[in-house]
Amino acid sequence: MEANNGYYKLSWLQRIGFGSGDLAQNLIYQTICMYLLFFYTNIYGLDPGVAGTMFLVVRLVDVLWDPLVGTYVDKHNPRWGKYRSYLVLAGIPLTVLAILCFWNGLAGSTPTIKLVYAYVTYVGLSMLYTLINVPYGALNSSLTRDTDEITILTSVRMFMANLGGLAVSAGIPLLVAVMAGMAELPLQMALFMGLGSLPAFIFMPFVPAIKRAVGKKNMFYIFLSVAIVGMAMLYCITKFTDMKENMLLIYIAQFIKSTGVIVATGYMWALIPEVISYGEYTSGKRIAGIVNALTGIFFKAGMALGGVVPGYVLAYCSYQAAPEEASTLPTSGSAWFYTMLIYALVGLALLVFCFTQTRERVVMDAKETENVKVSDLWTEFLRNRPLRVIACFFITAFAMMSVGNAAGAYYMNDLQSQSPLAQEGILWLVCVIPAALLVLAMFIISRYELTDEKMDEINRAIVERENTKK
Repeated sequence: MEANNGYYKLSWLQRIGFGSGDLAQNLIYQTICMYLLFFYTNIYGLDPGVAGTMFLVVRLVDVLWDPLVGTYVDKHNPRWGKYRSYLVLAGIPLTVLAILCFWNGLAGSTPTIKLVYAYVTYVGLSMLYTLINVPYGALNSSLTRDTDEITILTSVRMFMANLGGLAVSAGIPLLVAVMAGMAELPLQMALFMGLGSLPAFIFMPFVPAIKRAVGKKNMFYIFLSVAIVGMAMLYCITKFTDMKENMLLIYIAQFIKSTGVIVATGYMWALIPEVISYGEYTSGKRIAGIVNALTGIFFKAGMALGGVVPGYVLAYCSYQAAPEEASTLPTSGSAWFYTMLIYALVGLALLVFCFTQTRERVVMDAKETENVKVSDLWTEFLRNRPLRVIACFFITAFAMMSVGNAAGAYYMNDLQSQSPLAQEGILWLVCVIPAALLVLAMFIISRYELTDEKMDEINRAIVERENTKK
């Protein structure tokens, strides 16, 4: 159903179609976030510190690349849609590079050649991911101005994103084991990793109701606190009891931790359309691509911190990859390659489906965006206080998630075969460092000022201004 002045109601097929874009990106990129560091250290043969540095360098490249993408997206109108075109145009090469990241065909080559190959494929993948993620983020706010509809869209989007997360976290260990011909599947690892996404299917559908009942800020406070409690439980159970005898308690702690993380970090995406509208209200420009490029810079800054920390902590703790007989996950390079091949191709099919089910309705025309330039990013950042708050929250939240996601495979793979120092380092990566970041995140979100009432007032003012122009 459509309404005037940009307030559109979408069908469930359109909502699911939009959410398929997140499902697709998570099938590809969550695999990178959760398992690429493990692949590099335990299969490909990179030193953890070297891999951590590479993760940092890739994110620094993104800091330069993302503003260019955001500006380009806002200034151009491809024939297939201002934002949706990139789902296909960038989706195909992204699929190819994702597969190549997990290719171990250089096993007999020198460390330098292997490192150069890893840099080229990972940098290329990250740049192409930006070329999809920035316009996809802007696509959300181009579908409708209706705040309730955006809340529903965000809930559907996050539900499907976590469906992708579940397929990756629990599915990758099982599929790699099947591809390697293992007789005993890593079911405990799959369950533990899967519990990182499972709460989404229980709680995310209720996010709109929870938000109405307690408000945006209180919802963040409640669920960030729940996550910290779960992390404390996980640390204490692992540190002070026999891990093998208390797997049920570990699963419970992981579920509690994940519940808090998923709800809090899932809803933060609904704040992006708010700061876009706020920027339009204050400046007269709806530069969604630039705002999403900025948020892309900030969440990648968080991922840069989160990506480098695990590698450096593992290097400091003298982590050594366990021999094959002591490893829960297989070390077969071909098994990892074919697993990524399957996930990437499914992701590409979902990107195409998202493309077919979305239609942009709330966008600036070419005349209104012809003066958009890279410097607009920093101009918008300086005058848009809610955006600055969201920026800090994104950095903190994504640092937390990146550290925890990368450490999970090490926690369940060979924790007990490591030295006491390495065990402690892995526990800090899984529990202590993420908990400290969540405390900081709670302080940051307390500074966010755009209430639902304020957003309704802003959107009404924008519509009235547009009607006056007509």
